Amino acid sequence: MSFDDVAIHVNNLGKCYQIYNAPRDRLKQFFAPRLQRLAGKLPKQYYQEFWALNDVSFEVKKGECLGIIGRNGSGKSTLLQIIAGTLSPNNGIVSVNGKVAALLELGSGFNPEFTGRENVYMNGSIMGLSKVEMDKRFDEIAAFADIGDFIDQPVKIYSSGMMLRLAFAVVVNVDADILIIDEALAVGDAFFVQKCMRFLRKFMETNTMLLVSHDTGAIINLCDRAILLEEGKIKLTGTPKEASEQYLADLYESMQGKSEVKKTEKHILPEMEYEDYHDMRQEFINNSNLRNDIEISKFNPDSEGFGTGGATIESVVLCDRNDRPLLWVVGGEMVKLKIKCKANKDIFNPAVGFYVKDRHGQPLFAETTNITYINSPLSIANGDVYVAEFSFRMPFLPIGEYSIMAATAEGSNTNHVQLHWLHDALFFKSHSTCCLSGHMELPVKQITIEVDK
Repeated sequence: MSFDDVAIHVNNLGKCYQIYNAPRDRLKQFFAPRLQRLAGKLPKQYYQEFWALNDVSFEVKKGECLGIIGRNGSGKSTLLQIIAGTLSPNNGIVSVNGKVAALLELGSGFNPEFTGRENVYMNGSIMGLSKVEMDKRFDEIAAFADIGDFIDQPVKIYSSGMMLRLAFAVVVNVDADILIIDEALAVGDAFFVQKCMRFLRKFMETNTMLLVSHDTGAIINLCDRAILLEEGKIKLTGTPKEASEQYLADLYESMQGKSEVKKTEKHILPEMEYEDYHDMRQEFINNSNLRNDIEISKFNPDSEGFGTGGATIESVVLCDRNDRPLLWVVGGEMVKLKIKCKANKDIFNPAVGFYVKDRHGQPLFAETTNITYINSPLSIANGDVYVAEFSFRMPFLPIGEYSIMAATAEGSNTNHVQLHWLHDALFFKSHSTCCLSGHMELPVKQITIEVDK
């Protein structure tokens, strides 16, 4: 890859902070080593080293959107600050090919004593724009921010949403080649966030973006590629879906211990007799232009997953009203999603749920048994098999590929332990539809859990 094709080049980047146990240690570090050298002694170190980044290397192509994901303290914000030029590394190099605009910590780059108007002009000057150029752009900036007369009030009285509006409005209008965003869209009202998303999608058509977010949905939806940081090092570089799934697994592991779900060897599933399945295509008019044909795959037990191992998901299947497994369904028809689990220990208050995701891993809709049994929690004995059943009308789906994530847990909706989580337990594909943007209607008629004796 030539230099002209690369927007950002990071090589062996490292950033170290000095951590002092007490304020007096900082003073000792300033004076004592000098005196110790004069006395012919080896200087003593009064601080501990913390490497926020250690040997980080990657490249971002022009026109690419790279997501950076990781838990708190993994080095995400430090990395962006170095790339943006607001922080210096201890070692390594960063090369940036283009004009950079950064939206880092909320309020960073703003003087709280200045008015919004004054901060706009100050940020424009930092970006290399003259006062004449900012005069031409100011009305557009003010219109995008849409904070009214507050534009002439000190920034220190702004809410977090108003701060975001003004900061994003400036970024939009400085003609940057590379845009760096650090969790900025976590605040703000829905209408403004959607306006920002529309801008970002248009920006990414021709320009480069780095996005840091804990929102895996945003990473999956916006990014072409993703990096997972852990303790200042790159743990994984891959698709946004791969990085998000690993991040989610690591997050649960940090809260409830190492996953006991073992990765299984890939194997070929035995072919089931076609007579065992009911093909709903026979019940509909084949030439209907309103028909949404959806092909359903078989359960994938080899899907990536995690959990404590307190239960195992044994099957996930879509059935018709008569409990016949489906290979094909038509949007708008009533179906049952059955998730069969086996308890590997005594379980109190079991929960079973699912997500339906698009091909990018973006969740479309979900349901869980938690609410149904909130006032009458169940108990499952070790070795028992329990089946969660969700009855709903199959949504009308745009043409594309989809998957179902299935999970079983123990505990409440807000305080639970993941027993087994399967990322892509079941795949299905919409072949034809009159739906252009996705018509999601999911009236859930019934939810049950029964022990299968």
